[in-house]
Amino acid sequence: MTAKNKILVTGGAGFLGSHLCQRLLEKGHTVYCLDNLYTGTDRNLNTLSKFSDFEFIHQDVCNPIHLKVDAIYHLACPASPIHYQRDPIQTTKTSVLGALNVLDLAKHCRAPVLFSSTSEVYGDPHVHPQCEEYWGNVNSAGPRSCYDEGKRCAESLFMDYHRMHHVDIRIARIFNTYGPQMCANDGRVISNFIVQALQNKDITIYGNGEQSRSFCYVDDLILGLMRLMETPKLHSPVNIGNPIEKSMNEIAKIIINLTGSRSSISYHALPIDDPKQRCPDITKAKELLNWEPIVPLETGLRKTIAYFQAVLVESQSVTQ
Repeated sequence: MTAKNKILVTGGAGFLGSHLCQRLLEKGHTVYCLDNLYTGTDRNLNTLSKFSDFEFIHQDVCNPIHLKVDAIYHLACPASPIHYQRDPIQTTKTSVLGALNVLDLAKHCRAPVLFSSTSEVYGDPHVHPQCEEYWGNVNSAGPRSCYDEGKRCAESLFMDYHRMHHVDIRIARIFNTYGPQMCANDGRVISNFIVQALQNKDITIYGNGEQSRSFCYVDDLILGLMRLMETPKLHSPVNIGNPIEKSMNEIAKIIINLTGSRSSISYHALPIDDPKQRCPDITKAKELLNWEPIVPLETGLRKTIAYFQAVLVESQSVTQ
């Protein structure tokens, strides 16, 4: 890519997409943000609309896309269980039809295209940490399969377009990410815990709290995606995430401490197919992208807590 490009970001009004759009705009690119606002927000768009080279396209990625662009980041798809299980058929359509439309556009424009896949392709893994060569342990008929299998099918389509049509693809397997601009009600661990802690409500943990996740701050994640896009001839999947694991119990205690909350911890039944461990092997990213996370967990959490404090104050002023 050249110094200034026309770049399409699908899902650009969402959590990761809005951060990516802003970083690309700050680097001087023209950015087209395509989003149907199913989980994306006007709040994120208001921030982006301050840039003169930003254009919002209100469209579902399941419909054909008619643009002339130099590069594509394909992030469109609801990513939290609450959102993707609300309409599982639409989630599968978004993954499959969205991939087809984006790939057709990339083929037509001869543009590189990056797909935001997910650590969910590994399912409830039997290999730990998860490396890109692991094929996963996914329940194809479970309540999470609309997302897990949708992303796996999309990876297959990206690889087939590369093999058959020589489309210049990238596949990023994104692990748990957190930071400002997350939705307060998306059911993810960090947003749930912070909002509950700030309101002095019980911290909800499913299972015994010993299941683990690894959390990557959004700034690190976005840099990883951009490094991957800028690395030529790397067409196989690459894990992008933080390899430092924490249990749910550890995360809850850290957030209670950072917020000064009076919250207690409340334990509930573990959802079906919820992974017990999730941690990336990022050897490939280190070696090929010269990338690894650098933001310490507590630093990122403090920034995220400050964001949610402002969101809660804003929502209270609206309701009064």
